[in-house]
Amino acid sequence: MTYDNSQKSHAAPALSVVIPLFNEAESLQELHREICEACRQVEGGFEIVFVDDGSTDNSFAILETIFRSDNRVKVIQFRRNCGKSEALAAGFAESRGRMVVTMDADLQDDPAEIPNLIKKLEAGFDVISGWKKRRRDPISKRFPSRVWNRCTALLTGVNIHDFNCGLKMYRREVIETVHVYGELHRYIPALASREGYRIAEIPVNHRPRKHGRTKYGFSRFGKGMLDLVTVLFLGKYNQRPLHLFGVMGFVSASLGAVITLYLVILRVFRAVYLTNRPLLVIGLLLLIVGVQFISIGLLGEMITRSNASARRYAIRKTLGV
Repeated sequence: MTYDNSQKSHAAPALSVVIPLFNEAESLQELHREICEACRQVEGGFEIVFVDDGSTDNSFAILETIFRSDNRVKVIQFRRNCGKSEALAAGFAESRGRMVVTMDADLQDDPAEIPNLIKKLEAGFDVISGWKKRRRDPISKRFPSRVWNRCTALLTGVNIHDFNCGLKMYRREVIETVHVYGELHRYIPALASREGYRIAEIPVNHRPRKHGRTKYGFSRFGKGMLDLVTVLFLGKYNQRPLHLFGVMGFVSASLGAVITLYLVILRVFRAVYLTNRPLLVIGLLLLIVGVQFISIGLLGEMITRSNASARRYAIRKTLGV
């Protein structure tokens, strides 16, 4: 079911505000008011794209009310909870602004920071990441996040303090180049830096949560580290996976072949029995592992060539889209 709003302007606004949300009904009206207040001076106008990531409360009903009162609002509703990366991807696809800002819907990100992000972007940068310098969260979230951010900065070479801050701003070409899926939304600055975009960071106001509770548990840090491995792999071997797996496979298979050849020489020329020699098992294992690594690399090359980037979310309803 799609609502028609004939008053909606066809001219692309200067700024798009993309907001993924999941069960944030109590925050949405206040968030909408704050965004409108913060963006009223934006030259060229703005739009707000809400992406309801399969909420089970009455978030979509609230968004319908907001949509009817403001022709700058668009709403996308997923059929099920797909995750923040997919919600951002849908919001990016629908946004039209030359500048795109993302923020969480829980009111902890302060919309009043949007003019500061715009000012920094216009200073010549392509991605502006917010830094929750005074974070209003318990120590159980702050300390692991600090460790994870430090590790990410060291391994990716992108020297920012807060990769996971939801408040970020991008030039349009960035979101058209960098594609997010899975849990890679927190690594967009690293992915953008890999493509040659200029990254900057500014401290932003972080507010205590007013309604509900956080949707992220401790398990996200484990997932985050696995996704970091994905980002590092994509940075060097995205278009040539065989260069990584092929080298490991070649080394392993070569060692296995040398060991096996040595044992064959012992058996043929010196009549040495091999059944009680662990070296035989090691040689065969290295050969098998080497072949497997090379096979993985070839499969990776085939997948890369196919370039299958299928959409991973199903849309139930849209408003203003």
